[in-house]
Amino acid sequence: MIKLSDIPTTPPADADEDKLKDETKHLVKRLGELQQLMYAQQKYSALVILQGMDGSGKDGAAKQVFAECHHYGVQVHSFKKPSEEEFAHDFLWRVHQQAPRKGMIQIFNRSQYEDILIQWVHGWIDDERAEKRMQAINAFEELLAFDNNTLVFKFYMHISYGQQAKELQERIDEPDKHWKHNPGDWKEREHWDDYMRCYEYAFNHSSIPWIIVPVDKRWYRDYVMAKALVERLEQLGMAYPPLPAE
Repeated sequence: MIKLSDIPTTPPADADEDKLKDETKHLVKRLGELQQLMYAQQKYSALVILQGMDGSGKDGAAKQVFAECHHYGVQVHSFKKPSEEEFAHDFLWRVHQQAPRKGMIQIFNRSQYEDILIQWVHGWIDDERAEKRMQAINAFEELLAFDNNTLVFKFYMHISYGQQAKELQERIDEPDKHWKHNPGDWKEREHWDDYMRCYEYAFNHSSIPWIIVPVDKRWYRDYVMAKALVERLEQLGMAYPPLPAE
Protein backbone atom coordinates (compact mmCIF):
# COMPACT_ATOMS: atom_id res chain seq x y z
CA MET A 1 0.00 0.00 0.00
CA ILE A 2 1.30 3.42 -0.96
CA LYS A 3 1.18 6.07 1.75
CA LEU A 4 2.62 9.36 0.55
CA SER A 5 3.66 10.57 3.99
CA ASP A 6 6.08 7.61 4.16
CA ILE A 7 7.79 8.49 0.87
CA PRO A 8 10.45 11.24 0.75
CA THR A 9 10.00 14.18 -1.61
CA THR A 10 13.77 14.71 -1.73
CA PRO A 11 16.62 12.64 -3.22
CA PRO A 12 18.33 9.96 -1.11
CA ALA A 13 21.04 11.34 1.17
CA ASP A 14 23.74 9.56 -0.81
CA ALA A 15 22.57 10.79 -4.23
CA ASP A 16 25.45 12.42 -6.14
CA GLU A 17 23.90 15.45 -7.84
CA ASP A 18 26.66 16.02 -10.40
CA LYS A 19 26.84 12.35 -11.32
CA LEU A 20 23.08 11.98 -11.70
CA LYS A 21 22.79 15.17 -13.74
CA ASP A 22 25.40 13.79 -16.12
CA GLU A 23 23.61 10.46 -16.29
CA THR A 24 20.32 12.25 -16.94
CA LYS A 25 21.81 13.92 -20.02
CA HIS A 26 22.66 10.50 -21.45
CA LEU A 27 19.23 9.12 -20.55
CA VAL A 28 17.44 12.07 -22.17
CA LYS A 29 19.51 11.61 -25.32
CA ARG A 30 18.75 7.89 -25.37
CA LEU A 31 15.05 8.61 -24.87
CA GLY A 32 15.17 10.74 -28.02
CA GLU A 33 16.69 7.83 -29.93
CA LEU A 34 14.05 5.43 -28.63
CA GLN A 35 11.29 7.86 -29.55
CA GLN A 36 12.51 7.92 -33.15
CA LEU A 37 12.61 4.11 -33.20
CA MET A 38 9.04 3.99 -31.92
CA TYR A 39 7.89 6.48 -34.55
CA ALA A 40 9.66 4.60 -37.36
CA GLN A 41 8.50 1.14 -36.32
CA GLN A 42 4.84 2.12 -35.79
CA LYS A 43 4.27 -0.90 -33.54
CA TYR A 44 4.09 0.62 -30.07
CA SER A 45 2.91 3.85 -28.49
CA ALA A 46 3.37 5.40 -25.06
CA LEU A 47 1.03 7.34 -22.81
CA VAL A 48 2.85 9.37 -20.17
CA ILE A 49 0.62 10.67 -17.38
CA LEU A 50 1.88 13.52 -15.22
CA GLN A 51 -0.13 14.17 -12.07
CA GLY A 52 0.68 16.28 -9.06
CA MET A 53 -0.32 19.26 -6.99
CA ASP A 54 0.03 22.78 -8.38
CA GLY A 55 3.68 23.79 -8.54
CA SER A 56 4.97 20.21 -8.64
CA GLY A 57 6.75 20.70 -11.95
CA LYS A 58 4.64 18.89 -14.52
CA ASP A 59 5.41 21.43 -17.27
CA GLY A 60 9.11 21.39 -16.46
CA ALA A 61 9.22 17.61 -16.49
CA ALA A 62 7.65 17.47 -19.95
CA LYS A 63 10.15 20.05 -21.22
CA GLN A 64 13.33 18.63 -19.69
CA VAL A 65 12.82 14.87 -19.92
CA PHE A 66 11.63 14.94 -23.55
CA ALA A 67 14.07 17.62 -24.69
CA GLU A 68 15.80 15.31 -27.20
CA CYS A 69 12.59 13.89 -28.65
CA HIS A 70 11.51 15.16 -32.04
CA HIS A 71 8.33 17.22 -32.13
CA TYR A 72 6.73 14.99 -34.76
CA GLY A 73 6.67 12.03 -32.38
CA VAL A 74 5.55 13.65 -29.12
CA GLN A 75 2.32 15.44 -28.28
CA VAL A 76 1.24 17.10 -25.04
CA HIS A 77 -2.33 17.58 -23.93
CA SER A 78 -3.41 19.41 -20.80
CA PHE A 79 -6.85 18.64 -19.44
CA LYS A 80 -8.63 21.74 -18.17
CA LYS A 81 -12.16 22.18 -16.85
CA PRO A 82 -14.48 20.24 -19.20
CA SER A 83 -16.40 22.22 -21.79
CA GLU A 84 -20.20 21.99 -22.08
CA GLU A 85 -19.75 19.47 -24.89
CA GLU A 86 -17.40 17.36 -22.77
CA PHE A 87 -19.71 17.55 -19.75
CA ALA A 88 -22.49 16.18 -21.94
CA HIS A 89 -20.53 12.94 -22.47
CA ASP A 90 -19.06 10.32 -20.13
CA PHE A 91 -15.93 11.51 -18.36
CA LEU A 92 -13.57 9.40 -20.51
CA TRP A 93 -14.97 10.62 -23.84
CA ARG A 94 -12.56 13.54 -24.13
CA VAL A 95 -9.67 11.45 -22.82
CA HIS A 96 -9.97 8.62 -25.31
CA GLN A 97 -9.77 11.11 -28.18
CA GLN A 98 -6.27 12.04 -27.01
CA ALA A 99 -4.95 8.48 -26.69
CA PRO A 100 -1.75 7.98 -28.72
CA ARG A 101 -1.75 6.23 -32.08
CA LYS A 102 0.99 3.71 -32.78
CA GLY A 103 4.40 5.35 -33.07
CA MET A 104 3.54 8.32 -30.83
CA ILE A 105 4.33 9.41 -27.31
CA GLN A 106 1.39 11.28 -25.81
CA ILE A 107 1.92 13.25 -22.60
CA PHE A 108 -1.05 14.03 -20.41
CA ASN A 109 -0.39 17.08 -18.23
CA ARG A 110 -3.12 16.15 -15.77
CA SER A 111 -5.34 13.37 -16.96
CA GLN A 112 -8.43 11.23 -16.47
CA TYR A 113 -7.53 11.10 -12.79
CA GLU A 114 -8.71 14.70 -12.40
CA ASP A 115 -12.23 13.32 -12.66
CA ILE A 116 -11.64 11.41 -9.45
CA LEU A 117 -9.41 13.88 -7.66
CA ILE A 118 -10.81 17.40 -7.84
CA GLN A 119 -14.42 16.28 -8.15
CA TRP A 120 -14.16 13.94 -5.17
CA VAL A 121 -12.25 16.42 -3.02
CA HIS A 122 -14.93 19.07 -3.57
CA GLY A 123 -17.83 16.68 -3.09
CA TRP A 124 -19.09 16.87 -6.68
CA ILE A 125 -19.06 13.08 -6.83
CA ASP A 126 -19.63 10.60 -3.99
CA ASP A 127 -17.59 7.58 -2.96
CA GLU A 128 -19.60 5.19 -5.12
CA ARG A 129 -19.09 7.25 -8.29
CA ALA A 130 -15.38 7.66 -7.52
CA GLU A 131 -15.07 3.87 -7.20
CA LYS A 132 -16.92 3.29 -10.49
CA ARG A 133 -14.74 5.85 -12.25
CA MET A 134 -11.62 4.16 -10.92
CA GLN A 135 -12.83 0.88 -12.38
CA ALA A 136 -13.50 2.59 -15.71
CA ILE A 137 -10.02 4.15 -15.73
CA ASN A 138 -8.42 0.77 -15.09
CA ALA A 139 -10.41 -0.75 -17.94
CA PHE A 140 -9.47 2.15 -20.24
CA GLU A 141 -5.75 1.86 -19.51
CA GLU A 142 -5.81 -1.91 -19.87
CA LEU A 143 -7.58 -1.52 -23.22
CA LEU A 144 -4.85 0.79 -24.48
CA ALA A 145 -2.13 -1.60 -23.33
CA PHE A 146 -3.80 -4.74 -24.72
CA ASP A 147 -5.40 -3.46 -27.88
CA ASN A 148 -2.91 -0.86 -29.10
CA ASN A 149 0.47 -1.89 -27.65
CA THR A 150 0.43 1.28 -25.58
CA LEU A 151 2.86 1.52 -22.69
CA VAL A 152 1.22 3.49 -19.89
CA PHE A 153 3.59 5.43 -17.62
CA LYS A 154 2.00 7.11 -14.62
CA PHE A 155 4.19 9.60 -12.77
CA TYR A 156 3.06 11.30 -9.58
CA MET A 157 5.06 14.49 -8.95
CA HIS A 158 5.62 14.11 -5.20
CA ILE A 159 6.18 17.58 -3.75
CA SER A 160 6.25 18.53 -0.08
CA TYR A 161 3.76 20.94 1.44
CA GLY A 162 6.55 23.40 2.22
CA GLN A 163 8.13 23.24 -1.23
CA GLN A 164 4.78 23.82 -2.89
CA ALA A 165 4.40 27.07 -0.96
CA LYS A 166 7.80 28.22 -2.26
CA GLU A 167 6.90 27.32 -5.85
CA LEU A 168 3.57 29.16 -5.70
CA GLN A 169 5.17 32.21 -4.07
CA GLU A 170 7.75 32.39 -6.86
CA ARG A 171 4.89 32.90 -9.29
CA ILE A 172 4.07 36.09 -7.39
CA ASP A 173 7.63 37.30 -6.74
CA GLU A 174 9.34 36.57 -10.07
CA PRO A 175 8.12 38.57 -13.11
CA ASP A 176 8.88 35.80 -15.60
CA LYS A 177 6.56 33.49 -13.67
CA HIS A 178 3.64 35.89 -13.18
CA TRP A 179 1.79 34.24 -16.05
CA LYS A 180 1.65 31.02 -14.03
CA HIS A 181 0.06 32.63 -10.99
CA ASN A 182 -3.47 31.56 -10.22
CA PRO A 183 -5.05 32.58 -6.89
CA GLY A 184 -7.11 29.41 -7.07
CA ASP A 185 -3.97 27.34 -6.54
CA TRP A 186 -3.72 28.71 -3.01
CA LYS A 187 -7.36 27.82 -2.38
CA GLU A 188 -6.79 24.25 -3.58
CA ARG A 189 -3.81 24.05 -1.23
CA GLU A 190 -6.24 24.30 1.68
CA HIS A 191 -7.52 20.84 0.67
CA TRP A 192 -4.04 19.25 0.75
CA ASP A 193 -4.95 16.37 3.09
CA ASP A 194 -8.04 15.51 1.06
CA TYR A 195 -6.01 15.46 -2.14
CA MET A 196 -3.42 13.17 -0.56
CA ARG A 197 -6.20 10.79 0.49
CA CYS A 198 -7.68 10.72 -3.01
CA TYR A 199 -4.30 10.29 -4.66
CA GLU A 200 -3.51 7.36 -2.37
CA TYR A 201 -6.84 5.79 -3.27
CA ALA A 202 -5.99 6.07 -6.97
CA PHE A 203 -2.48 4.67 -6.48
CA ASN A 204 -3.65 1.71 -4.44
CA HIS A 205 -6.53 0.80 -6.75
CA SER A 206 -4.71 1.12 -10.08
CA SER A 207 -4.13 -1.94 -12.26
CA ILE A 208 -1.10 -0.30 -13.88
CA PRO A 209 1.26 0.86 -11.12
CA TRP A 210 2.34 4.44 -10.49
CA ILE A 211 5.87 5.79 -10.19
CA ILE A 212 6.18 8.18 -7.26
CA VAL A 213 8.73 10.84 -8.26
CA PRO A 214 10.36 13.02 -5.57
CA VAL A 215 10.33 16.53 -7.07
CA ASP A 216 11.57 18.93 -4.40
CA LYS A 217 14.86 18.85 -6.33
CA ARG A 218 14.07 19.11 -10.02
CA TRP A 219 17.32 17.46 -11.14
CA TYR A 220 16.34 14.30 -9.30
CA ARG A 221 12.84 14.39 -10.80
CA ASP A 222 14.33 14.42 -14.29
CA TYR A 223 16.66 11.54 -13.48
CA VAL A 224 13.95 9.29 -12.03
CA MET A 225 11.58 9.88 -14.92
CA ALA A 226 14.14 9.53 -17.70
CA LYS A 227 15.53 6.35 -16.17
CA ALA A 228 12.09 4.75 -15.87
CA LEU A 229 11.15 5.61 -19.44
CA VAL A 230 14.41 4.47 -21.01
CA GLU A 231 14.57 1.20 -19.09
CA ARG A 232 11.04 0.23 -20.11
CA LEU A 233 11.38 1.26 -23.74
CA GLU A 234 14.69 -0.59 -24.05
CA GLN A 235 12.86 -3.80 -23.13
CA LEU A 236 10.79 -3.58 -26.31
CA GLY A 237 13.77 -4.41 -28.51
CA MET A 238 12.65 -1.90 -31.13
CA ALA A 239 14.44 -1.70 -34.47
CA TYR A 240 14.17 0.39 -37.60
CA PRO A 241 12.08 -1.36 -40.26
CA PRO A 242 13.95 -2.71 -43.30
CA LEU A 243 13.48 -1.47 -46.84
CA PRO A 244 10.21 -2.80 -48.29
CA ALA A 245 10.55 -5.59 -50.80
CA GLU A 246 10.29 -4.40 -54.38
